[in-house]
Amino acid sequence: MKKLIILFSLLQINFLIYAQNDVSECAVGKISALTKRNQNARLQAVQASDNNIDVTYYKLNLNVTYSPKNIKGEVTINAKSKVASLDQVTIDLQNALTTDSIKIGNKKLTYLHQSNQILIKLDKIYTENQLVSFVIYYHGIPGSSGFDSFVFGTHNNSKDLAIWSLSEPYGSPDWFPCKNSVDDKADSSDVWVTADKYFTSVSNGILEKTIDNSDGTRTFQWKNRYPIAQYLISIAMSNYTLYQNLFTFDGQISMPVTHYIYPESLTTTNKLALDKTTFMLDLFSKKFGLYPFIKEKYGHAQFGWGGGMEHQTCTSLTIPASGFETLIAHELTHQWFGDKITCKNWESIWLNEGFASYGECVYTEAIGGKPAYDAYIKGFMTSAKTAKGTIYVQNVSNINEIFSSPRTYRKGASVLHMLRGIVGDDKFFKILQTYTASKNAYANALTEDFQAIAEQVYGQKLDYFFKQWIFGENYPKYKFQWSSQPMADGTFKIKADISQSINTTPTFFTMPIQLSVPVGLGDTTITVFNDKQAQSFEFILKTKPTTVNFDPNNLILKDLEVFSVLANEPQEFDYFGLSISPNPSSEEIEVSFRLVKSASVKITIIDFSGKEILSQAEEKLIAGNYSRNIKISQFQSGTYILNFNVDGQNESRKLLTFK
Repeated sequence: MKKLIILFSLLQINFLIYAQNDVSECAVGKISALTKRNQNARLQAVQASDNNIDVTYYKLNLNVTYSPKNIKGEVTINAKSKVASLDQVTIDLQNALTTDSIKIGNKKLTYLHQSNQILIKLDKIYTENQLVSFVIYYHGIPGSSGFDSFVFGTHNNSKDLAIWSLSEPYGSPDWFPCKNSVDDKADSSDVWVTADKYFTSVSNGILEKTIDNSDGTRTFQWKNRYPIAQYLISIAMSNYTLYQNLFTFDGQISMPVTHYIYPESLTTTNKLALDKTTFMLDLFSKKFGLYPFIKEKYGHAQFGWGGGMEHQTCTSLTIPASGFETLIAHELTHQWFGDKITCKNWESIWLNEGFASYGECVYTEAIGGKPAYDAYIKGFMTSAKTAKGTIYVQNVSNINEIFSSPRTYRKGASVLHMLRGIVGDDKFFKILQTYTASKNAYANALTEDFQAIAEQVYGQKLDYFFKQWIFGENYPKYKFQWSSQPMADGTFKIKADISQSINTTPTFFTMPIQLSVPVGLGDTTITVFNDKQAQSFEFILKTKPTTVNFDPNNLILKDLEVFSVLANEPQEFDYFGLSISPNPSSEEIEVSFRLVKSASVKITIIDFSGKEILSQAEEKLIAGNYSRNIKISQFQSGTYILNFNVDGQNESRKLLTFK
């Protein structure tokens, strides 16, 4: 689910990203945002749901009127007892709605509706796994918490009417009684909506029947046969025009793609955008596994909220002035990640939103290639650096904490980008396919479930990765220095020094890091495993490097400072293999060098005013490799020049010191 839409154009591809209320500068310049309808989303009090029951089925039989605004409902709930002796159940329903009666068969039950819950006394004691089925009759004006959980709206300059729901995360009881728990999926659901014939009423699954009633109303009967979380049950109602496509996979499986669109929005341009849904269905079926609700449908129902919501098989979608293809991609990706597999708790929402955001990247890569992908994920990573706290949400009573754009969406997507960089393309998409086909399919998952599958496919432990990126904070801030030393056999020894700033949790980040060296028309890439705060690596090359690039493919969310990239500095003599480590330093440096013949050596350190502040000379050293330790703790923080003199020949290096 999105909070608002930001549109811009890059590489002749329409990209769409999502942000919080604050809109800032990005790499492509000033961007503008549509105002979110609900800037200060209200959140109903989070209450514990009844853990003594497992809901298996919902049937919503609703009569909805626009004027007066009202909903009258009969909701059937089937549930299994999870305890040995069940004589009462608690169902969530906001006090704004009035409970008229509750029945099992023809028998009315005793109940108490208060504090936004209904305590129901059952007709008998039910044993463990025994099924109980009851009907709740209610009416009233639905509430509107969260992102506006139930709205009586308009469109077409307020000339036409629209009604829609958006229950995520806690808003379902604003309009129908349910067990308001994300980890308790019903096995199936029905939604029947009766309203004035003006309205076409759209919901989850397949439209089984449409009935014209004698009182001038029309009933739409929708049937969903797949497991579904309560917040994904939806209705959308307006004077829709139906625009359809057909999705065919591998020339064998066909499924309707239905777009219920406001008449004024069904332009040629918007049709072209909607037509891309079938391409995305094919792309994601190949990348993630077959579309998970292939026996029913996929499609969209336009609504007036500024974004989209991944209602199962029927995304509720805004249609902005231009460029909403990646919004389509995001919500479609949710059908795998969020709908087929739903996060087990709201703390783990990145398993929904981070994955759906990465679906935008997958689509962008498919239509624009690697340059488009690189630019798109770079924008996400820039935003992710502003994220506060852990991706694992610490305060799920705050809706803006759950749906933090920089953290839940962009950093979540960046984590998948980094995982792909570690395991490689083939194994990454194999991980996603294995995950969507796992025991978590049509059920719920935690980060640990996804991690276990990632480790199984990759063949290596990834505990360090998930622990620091999902349950840790911030990102690494690297300092990098390299040097090159010629060897007697004509090869070159490369030394790479990597250090990180102190972080909170973790203290420092553990990551494999690519170092690439341009060679001829290509490059040589070395991967080092950085698992210390300060670490040096050495490797041998056949040719002399002109530069060493740190993380050249931007596979890590990071800041980077490069110090004293020696091969890029002017040097008259480079055959001494002169290097300084660590650099920068506060206490002591090691000066390494190589002599190819006997010579006298003098090391001098000069400040930027030209004053010589240290001099160290040695007479007639024989050929060989040397290192000398020099104390610099007495130096002030700043920049110095280390001059290396061998029999009158000079070579210099920049030296940085700090306190």
